[in-house]
Parts: sequence; C-alpha cells; structure tokens
Amino acid sequence: MSYRAPVEEVAFFLKTCTALPLLMEQGLVDLSFDVVDPVLEEAGKFAASVIAPLDKVADKQGCTLKDGTVTTPEGWRAAYEAWTAAGWSSVAAEEEFGGQHLPTSVTSALTEFWNSASPAFGIGGVLTMGAIEALTAHGAPELQQTYLTKMVAGTWTGTMNLTEPQAGSDLAALRAKAVKQADGTYRVFGTKIFISYGEHDIAENIVHLVLARLPDAPAGTRGISLFLVPKVLVNADGSFGERNDVVCAGIEHKLGLHGSPTCTMVFGEKGEGAIGYLVGEENRGLACMFTMMNNARLAVGIQGVAVAERATQRAFAYAKDRRQGKAPGFEGSAPIIAHPDVKRMLLTMRAETDAARAICLKTADALDRAHRLPDPSARAAALAEASLLTPVAKAFSTDIGIEVASTGVQVHGGMGYVEETGAAQHLRDARIFAIYEGTNGIQAIDLVTRKLPQEGGDVVNAVIADYRDIAAEVAALNAPDFGHTGVRLAEAVDALARATRKMLDWLPSDQAKALAGATPYLRLFARAAGGAYLAKVALAAYGERAAGGTDPRLAARIALARFFAENLATEAKGLEEAVTSGANGVLEAEAVLAVA
Repeated sequence: MSYRAPVEEVAFFLKTCTALPLLMEQGLVDLSFDVVDPVLEEAGKFAASVIAPLDKVADKQGCTLKDGTVTTPEGWRAAYEAWTAAGWSSVAAEEEFGGQHLPTSVTSALTEFWNSASPAFGIGGVLTMGAIEALTAHGAPELQQTYLTKMVAGTWTGTMNLTEPQAGSDLAALRAKAVKQADGTYRVFGTKIFISYGEHDIAENIVHLVLARLPDAPAGTRGISLFLVPKVLVNADGSFGERNDVVCAGIEHKLGLHGSPTCTMVFGEKGEGAIGYLVGEENRGLACMFTMMNNARLAVGIQGVAVAERATQRAFAYAKDRRQGKAPGFEGSAPIIAHPDVKRMLLTMRAETDAARAICLKTADALDRAHRLPDPSARAAALAEASLLTPVAKAFSTDIGIEVASTGVQVHGGMGYVEETGAAQHLRDARIFAIYEGTNGIQAIDLVTRKLPQEGGDVVNAVIADYRDIAAEVAALNAPDFGHTGVRLAEAVDALARATRKMLDWLPSDQAKALAGATPYLRLFARAAGGAYLAKVALAAYGERAAGGTDPRLAARIALARFFAENLATEAKGLEEAVTSGANGVLEAEAVLAVA
C-alpha cells in the first residue's frame, strides 16, 4: 500500500484552528498559505515517493556494524542526500545559520510526513533538529560558527547522549566524566547507550551532545554539564582534523526501527579522552539539554501520530479490498469495511489519530505564539500553555501510535500477524515511542507535579475554559449532524475540571495520591483536549459548508468529531473515577506486589 501524506487535513487545521493566520496577518510570520500549501504538498510527495519505498527494505535489512563503522540499509544514504539537497533539513533553523525558520506548526507537520514514510529515517532529522536548537540557544559563538551551518545543511548530523547502563531515566546517576584542559577544551570519558544515529554512513560528521560530570561537580543533577563532542575534529579553518576518541562499540537488535542504528558509544576508549567543548555553563548542562529534550518530546509525539496515520491508511485500504462474510446491504461476500464492528475499529483509528495530531499541532501552535508574539505577557502565557500540553502530546500520541497500530493488525486479521502486509511493522516500530524521550509514566508525573501547578492552576484552568467554550458553541448550534457532540464533550470537560481540582488539592499534602492517578489523569486530559480540538475542526467545517462548500471532507470532519465525542470522550467519567477514587487501590495493594 502506498502512503499519501494528509496534506489537506493538516492545512485545514493550520488555517482554522491555530494562530498561524493571525501571525501571518500581523507580519510576525513572513509567510502566506500560498507558500505553506505548496511546501506541505511537496513534502508529502517527497515522503511518499523517496522515503516510503525504503521503509520495508530497511526493516528487513537493518544496520550492520564492522570495525566501528555502521552501514545503513540500501538506499538510505541516497535518500538522506536527496532530503538535504531539497532543503528539508533546514526548515526549522534560524536564518543566520542557513535555516528557513518556518513556524513550529508547519515543521511539525513535515516531521509527521517524514516519520509516516519511515520513522527509522525520520528520527535522525528529529535528533539533529534538537541538537541545532540546543546549540542555537546555549552554544558559544565560536561553536555556532563552526558547527551550525553544516548541521543545518544536513552535511553533519547531531545526537543526544544521556543514557548510561546504570542511568536511564535517573540522570542523577550519570557517571560519564569530563576533565578541563589548559586550552579550554575538555576530555570526555564514559559509555552511553541507546544512542540513535550515534554512528552511521549518511553524513560526513556527527556532532554528539554529551552529558558528563566535572571532577568537582556537585552530586545529583545539579552537577551535570553538557559538551559538544564531534566524531571528527574540526580545524580552525573549517577543514577536518583527526578522528576524535569516540567509537561505536555495538548496535542494538531491536523490536522495530530496524533502519535506525541504535548505538553504544564509548568516549575516551584510547585512554586520553574524547575532545569536547562546553555548551552553556559548567554544572548547568541539564537546562541546556532540556531545550533539546522538550522539543524532542513533541517530535516523538508526532512520531506516534505518524505511525498511527500510516497504520490507519493501510487498514482502510485493506478493509475496502478484503471480502468476507455477509453484511447489511450486501449480497454475497461483502468488503469487511461494511461490517459494523470493522467500521467501529476504523473510525476509532481515524478519530484517535486525528485527535493526537490536533493535540500535537496545538502544542506547536502555542510554541509559535511563545516565540513570535510581540507582547511579553502573551509570550509567557503561550509558553506556559505549551509546557502544559507537551507531556500530553508526547504521552497520548505515542500511546495512540501503539493502540492504532495494534487495531490495524486486528483489522487485517491473520494477515496482520504476518509480516507480508506491513501491519505488524507499524506495531513493532511504534512500541519504542512510549519509552524514549521520557517514558509516558514520567510524562504523566511531569504533567501533574510540575505543569498543573503553574501560576496556581491558572494555566490549566484557562485551557479547560477554552474547551468548555468549544463544547458550548457546538451545543448552541443544535445541528443534527453533531448529534450529542456538545453534551458529551461538556461532560468530558467537566470531568477533567473536577479531576484537576482534586489533583491540585492533593499536591501540597498528599502527593502519593496524585502520582497514583497521574496516568489516568493524562488520558482524561487527552480525551477532553482531543474532543475539543476535533470539535473545533468540525465547527470550521460546518461554517464552510454553510457558506456553500461542497468538499466531502467537510461532512467527514463533522462526523469524526461526533464519533469521538459519543464513543471515546465518554471514557472521561471512568477516568475521573480512577483519578479521584482509585489511588488507594494502587497505594494499598502491597499484598499483590508481595506475592507476585
């Protein structure tokens, strides 16, 4: 099955549900949709014609390691070179370094297309983009001048080196060390694991961003510094020097993402240490790395959307062609898409995918407002909104990537369980997204303990008020096409509001209960948010249709919002109960844990 990028859906959302048109109108974004629409179209064509055909090949071939050198799958390097030659590597970066500085909402859409075509290919660009952001925000001018132009052009790629064998999510346990030299450089020693694209053959240099400790650093996360460690050293004139003392000691054999090399990196294997350069200040590296990680979390959420979209397209195509059994309105063998239960599965896949995309694009939209609005207070409010939505975007969207891919296997039946159809690969690829860049449990904890209390709860309450307004607007239409959308959405928003009040009450004095309910709370948040954003899309479609629009997608957008509200948002009440009344069932279950 060939992939088709959802260009029309993304464009409609950007035009009707984000601040991008207003930013354009005010001259805060030097673009128009006369430019954005062709960019989306061309990106979709490139993803479908150049990247997507390599995905299954890469899944079968994987990567190989020999003498410290990683060889990527057949066609990988040529596709990457074509991708950079077309300028896709530079879309997000600042113009002074050769970038196009497109809005985050637009670059997020492009990220989806690359990752739908092949998430193993797309993750490389995500990591380089994150490294560029960190260097742009925290790198010294000489580091920026030496490295950023090449990274923006895609000639060099970037990595994030956090995890060590004894330190996964707990960065306080990091042992990698860095020793300052008389010339101002540092010598870096240590082993890092699970480093995506830590070694490869698609670009001429790799720029590693590495967390390490100085000898006299404070204990815990307060003693972590960030260093730039190039694979190949760069001379003062920009030419290549010697190979640095950093080597790939192994690559992982993984459940999915076979085309992406996941490496064990050893710094200082020869004994003298890998030459590195401080990024930011000593002992303040975590703050620098979080510049990269926060945006990477949104990008990983988009990876979840991307695989869900690909799995949904594949399931729809199969269900239209596969004939089996009798269905209402058909004589003889019917296409399985005619069976009500298969319809339910397909509608769930499409609704969950579109809701996750909407949450991610609204998060990106908040980041655009935070970076581009002229008023400082408006920027601060937008940044707080983006901070609130980021863990929801990452966790919900990656959970949905897994769930939708699994449902896609079910739609295919037995043919989904074998590799021939490609449905199984989506499930294998999607499974990592809920784990890396901060597990989804950590995202839930971050949402509840750090993001809800912002400004005493004012930020989350303002977002909930927006959702309530959308529900009221739908209800006020009293349009038959919307069914019970307004009522069900209002119920979900009310459930979120009550659970939020309970969480805020618990945080100061009974944090254990808040932590026990964090994961169902995040899901509840996503049910209300996803329903509200899909309803907003539906309202825009309803208005366009009332003005004479005849595009069949307008009716489809309304029907999808209704399906989500009446079939998925109805989970909100149960999730609220799990949040507000289920904590003791978690905290007082030691008898179960003792005998397990």
